[in-house]
Amino acid sequence: MTNREIAEQCLRDEAQAILSLIPQLDEAFDQAVNLILKCHGKVILTGVGKSGHIGAKIAATLSSTGTPAFYVSPLDLYHGDLGVITRDDVVIAISHSGMTDELLRFIPFLIEGNIPLISITSNPDSLLAHNSTCHINAAIRREACPLNLAPTSSTTATLAMGDALACALIEQRQFKERDFARFHPGGSLGKRLLTRARDVMRSDDLPVISPDMPMGETVIHVSEGRLGLCVIVEDERVVGIITDGDVRRAMQHLKERFFEVTVKEVMTHNPKCVNPNIKISEIQHILQDNKIHAVLVVDDQHHLLGIVDNFSCAL
Repeated sequence: MTNREIAEQCLRDEAQAILSLIPQLDEAFDQAVNLILKCHGKVILTGVGKSGHIGAKIAATLSSTGTPAFYVSPLDLYHGDLGVITRDDVVIAISHSGMTDELLRFIPFLIEGNIPLISITSNPDSLLAHNSTCHINAAIRREACPLNLAPTSSTTATLAMGDALACALIEQRQFKERDFARFHPGGSLGKRLLTRARDVMRSDDLPVISPDMPMGETVIHVSEGRLGLCVIVEDERVVGIITDGDVRRAMQHLKERFFEVTVKEVMTHNPKCVNPNIKISEIQHILQDNKIHAVLVVDDQHHLLGIVDNFSCAL
């Protein structure tokens, strides 16, 4: 097999491993979601080796979507870190076999403390599964590894099940974009969700013209404005907009009459206007839904304050 054929087979095997999880979803998944929703403390993920890496990623996803969570190595738990687990917490233990000794050794501590334990394994008959408050079955038929040895499909399936838990919790908590932004203030996503029109709008040298301007002059102003549009203002209020696309269509339609008409005969009335406090994320939806490249920022009296285009939204 060629390298690309091997890669294709690997991707197909891992995709099938994820799809095979769907029939395995049962009331244990619902129970796990409810345990986490009722948790007044933290969700603590643990696992050994590759399972530990997956646990760390699931913890990061949960934390960023409204469920306080972190990963701790089971080896650290035996050297003083058991104190991080309280009666208000929920533990999620990940093990492909469900027989990992490092995990089984601290189960009595959880049982004694009446601390809920959610396990994710590929073996519902394992000791870990039988001694858990609830067990999520992430069984796969085989690994994507050609030798059927290296954790590949199994880790992918477990990671996907963790994402499924996070998505269910997002819905149950009614977690919104503004909540997500609070946990991502330093990234572009957080900026997009928190930044408002007034922060990015162009407010200097705006391409403003009157409705009585001849189309011949309008072409020049649209070009010089460097935004591909002009805003039509009358009595200091926005009454319309004309874009370079409007100009081209008018030329094709009016032909020799093009230079005889004024902009008010061609302009778009009632252009999309927003207030200066609207978030950039909402403006992006307006631009996409209306298939336009800019919106006008106005005050309560419909006075033009600025213009926000696609470039301005690209934080």
